[in-house]
Amino acid sequence: MNALVPLPVVLPLTACGLSMFIGPRLRLLHRLIGIGVLAAVLAVDIVLLVEADRGGPLVVHLGDFAPPLGVTLVVDRLAALMLTVSGAVTLIVLIYALGQDMVDREERAPIAVFHPAYLVLVSGVSLTFLAGDLVNLYVGFEIMLMASFVLLTVGGTEPRLRAGSTYVVVSLVSSLVFLAGIAVAYAACGTLNFAQLAVRLSELPMGVRGLIEALLLTVFGVKAAVFPVAAWLPDSYPTAPAPVTAVFAGLLTKVGVYSILRSETLLFPGNRLSLLFMAVAFASLLIGVLGAVAQTDLKRLLSFTLVSHIGFMLYGIALGSRDGIGGAIVYTAHHITVQTTLFLAAGLLERRYGTTELTRLGGAARTAPLLAVLWFVPAMNLAGIPPLSGFIGKLGLMRAGAADGGTDAYVLLGACAVASLLTLYVMVKVWNLAFWRAAPSQLPLEGTVLEDVDDSDDSDDSDDSDASERPRSTGAVAVAPAGACVRTTARVPRVMVGATVAAVLLGLSYTVLAAPLTGIADRSAAEILARTPYIAAVLGP
Repeated sequence: MNALVPLPVVLPLTACGLSMFIGPRLRLLHRLIGIGVLAAVLAVDIVLLVEADRGGPLVVHLGDFAPPLGVTLVVDRLAALMLTVSGAVTLIVLIYALGQDMVDREERAPIAVFHPAYLVLVSGVSLTFLAGDLVNLYVGFEIMLMASFVLLTVGGTEPRLRAGSTYVVVSLVSSLVFLAGIAVAYAACGTLNFAQLAVRLSELPMGVRGLIEALLLTVFGVKAAVFPVAAWLPDSYPTAPAPVTAVFAGLLTKVGVYSILRSETLLFPGNRLSLLFMAVAFASLLIGVLGAVAQTDLKRLLSFTLVSHIGFMLYGIALGSRDGIGGAIVYTAHHITVQTTLFLAAGLLERRYGTTELTRLGGAARTAPLLAVLWFVPAMNLAGIPPLSGFIGKLGLMRAGAADGGTDAYVLLGACAVASLLTLYVMVKVWNLAFWRAAPSQLPLEGTVLEDVDDSDDSDDSDDSDASERPRSTGAVAVAPAGACVRTTARVPRVMVGATVAAVLLGLSYTVLAAPLTGIADRSAAEILARTPYIAAVLGP
């Protein structure tokens, strides 16, 4: 089974090369390659999860070079669970994107640029979960950065270029800090392998160890978009096409959370920074959700809830107990799926009505009842309504906080309750404005968005001689000429709806499979807190 460990990284990169080799004309072949490879990656992820849960961490030293010389890939329960959830989500989002056909119909975007960039992104995410040393974790971050910039700026519109530039500048600065942390760690320990660092960091003076920890946490905090280094996120994500925003919101911030969890349990055990994590979690929970309350654009609103709910995961890490870490793992898996689903539903809403501005929406529950259901279920899941997985994750975290018994833990428990109530308020606000109330009058506005051409018949290989007669596309929708009105009768491609249904069902499956999910999370927490299984698997007994 160890031979399967590199495949989540290698398969998407191989498929990327094939996509670029076959050229832009064979769109159907691009689709088959992408879906087939990501389905194979998901199957491999599931096998790795079963094997890691049954027999302990799986380790591969590439080239058969032992640490610290060789590249080490490690799959323990935590990494395998994150790989499986991310594999399912990326497959669903790819199907959604192919249904939208967002890139191949954008005249100002390079033909078929989405497919290879998306596959590179999946490979980078997988590498960050598998990395057994700081260098390859850095490489995984940089692969994601390279692919992310391409996906954020698809179409080359001014808002996307501006948002992409902000994202790249922030990411490059954090990469420089990461390189500084790697340099200090290597100078102090003579290795960058996680297992060896876990042994040698404990022998360093407290000041040097604290410097390395501070540098790494700064980088991971930026990636996870925790307060106060989260200001870049609400301005970067909403401008991208719906599938891109969905996978970014669901996965990329969780890579930062995973890195924090891995480093704080394996490299810097003892939970010395519990109070700092409590303060950051408190600020992220409340400031993020208050920012969401103030928004009228649906995508920006969801971006602020993303910042807020990172605080729940940090709360579990701050507690440092087996129950707290287990609750954080459950909530991370839940949030990857639910946040992605909400952005996919927002993309459907934009596709049908031409806007995500809540003040211009209304009556969607009557005109699009299926779309209303696809929004309502994950919205209630995010708010933590029983018996959905959001409630299960929050209940686990709150029980761990109550068991801790400290004053700071109880303060954070109260902040979690307030953030949950305000999240429910925000979701109800969206429901009332966009779905429940009567539709507002649609006034002629210059630059108003029209619905896109319906491509549900997937006739991508047909003659595009009439392309000049189509409205100019900006991704999910098209820009209307001056004096046009918003139309609310656009049909949404069935493939997009089907992918969103699959995402909703995946989120609901966490409720049905709550016992196995919480069991794996609990065993993962015990394993990473013990540290010995990971170190022994990499270095030997």
